[in-house]
Amino acid sequence: MNIFEKTPGPILVFFGACSLSFGGLLVKSFEGATLWQILFWRSLFFISIISIYLSVSYKSKVFAKIYDSGVPGLFAGLVLGIGFFSYVFAMYNTTVANANFIIQTQTLFLAIFGYFILKEKVSKLTICSILLAICGVIIMVGNSLSPGQLSGNLMAFLMPISFAVLIITVRKYPNVDMVPLQLIAGIIAMCIGYVVAGKINISTHDIFIGFLAGFFQLGFGFILITIGAKSTPSAVVGIIMLTEAILGPIWAWIFINEIPSLIVLIGGSIVLFAVLIQFLNSIKNKNEA
Repeated sequence: MNIFEKTPGPILVFFGACSLSFGGLLVKSFEGATLWQILFWRSLFFISIISIYLSVSYKSKVFAKIYDSGVPGLFAGLVLGIGFFSYVFAMYNTTVANANFIIQTQTLFLAIFGYFILKEKVSKLTICSILLAICGVIIMVGNSLSPGQLSGNLMAFLMPISFAVLIITVRKYPNVDMVPLQLIAGIIAMCIGYVVAGKINISTHDIFIGFLAGFFQLGFGFILITIGAKSTPSAVVGIIMLTEAILGPIWAWIFINEIPSLIVLIGGSIVLFAVLIQFLNSIKNKNEA
């Protein structure tokens, strides 16, 4: 996929975040499927798009590329698969607002892991952008937060941590295609969904929504982010990923008339400003390099 490899990393991460931002809208579009059934079908179609991508990219060398990802790829795939599971568990055992807020802490985990594990320097501008974005997220969801259940809140943290592990692995091994590790993540999530759901029979409508969620929203999103992260500092990836938090309410507003409150718009504007500062600075640095 030369077109992806030639595109600046921050732009790929941005479009990947845009793709993931449809997640909330799609979950709300299911008619009767449980979250565990959604996990199964979404993961099944996620595996499909990853398999197609690898087949088109490497043809007869697919298994060789999977092997090349090695132990780091296997480990990151296992962690990401657990992250997919933890998201659904959290949705059952804490509030949606709590879960979504905790997921946005991926920005902090990426900055911290990148600094200590990869020795990536974090500029003053990036630190200011992170703090500004966090303030915006707190404003967006602050009124909706509640104590929730401890188990749900703790499990929710596995999602941002698992995402950070994925990005750090990609950054540490930039010459190795880590898209194959997502096959492992998808298979793990699909198996967990199958076992916990009990039955996987759902309506044709819900299967179609599962297809949109796994094939396009999750599949394209993670492929773009995985490729883009190769040339994008971890902390910057985290800031750009906050685009997902901004666009989610906008899609709900446009497609299902779920009008965001004034406080959400104010918080979202602050996050957007922080993302734009970092995004434009990344493009500037790329052009100067």
